[in-house]
Amino acid sequence: MTNSYGSLCDDFYFDMYVNTELELPAQRDTILSFFERVQKQYPSMGNFYRRGKGEYFLEENSSTGQFSWLGLESDRISCGAVNPQELEHVCAKDRFILDLIPYMLGVNYLDIDCIDVVFGMDFSCRGNHDEIIAEAFLNDSAFNSLLDLPQSKVTEFSPMMTVSLSEDNLTQARIKVESKTSVFEPGKPKDKTEEAISLYVTIRQYPASDKRFDSIASFDRQYEILDNLMTEKVIGSFVKPLTDVIAHRNLS
Repeated sequence: MTNSYGSLCDDFYFDMYVNTELELPAQRDTILSFFERVQKQYPSMGNFYRRGKGEYFLEENSSTGQFSWLGLESDRISCGAVNPQELEHVCAKDRFILDLIPYMLGVNYLDIDCIDVVFGMDFSCRGNHDEIIAEAFLNDSAFNSLLDLPQSKVTEFSPMMTVSLSEDNLTQARIKVESKTSVFEPGKPKDKTEEAISLYVTIRQYPASDKRFDSIASFDRQYEILDNLMTEKVIGSFVKPLTDVIAHRNLS
């Protein structure tokens, strides 16, 4: 499937996170063998490095603005792609990682706390991010009434909402719009940031206690839910209002 979401934003991200109950192996040989096996399957992922203590990453050349990456932390395996052309290629890599971790990292179905499948979108814009987000989403809400107060203006606004998508609450969707403008401090301008406003849409799945958790089947189902949610809700109700406000601000 060609990535049509990338045309709606400046940068698009497709990530997966496997959160574990137990700490992952920290032995040198285990870590290197795991990344070596991934690099053998995906030869362009040749940049290996450590960040902080106990965080290891393997990625493609990121200078092009289009690359895949893989991360290993103490209790989380993460992988993703920045501005991918084909979403199915990303899905295939994620399935490969999920198939690999039981054998190379000892992560079985009992050890998985939850899996997150995430779409992220960045929107470059000038001005106060918080004011832009508020203009796009507050409308006639109760929060908007606060702007009727004398000399009031938005200084911090990054809305987030999580909803359950199943009767047992094990399947959840979270939408977050994140401002990159720093928290207001008197005397410091808030509209000089060169970072983008970010929109994150996450489908999280917790394992059920009464059945064996199939991580690959769960990933496929989460991806399908996420793709449908983007089409049915996110693009019209979140992306369009935000991009409309940004476009208007850029023209003024």
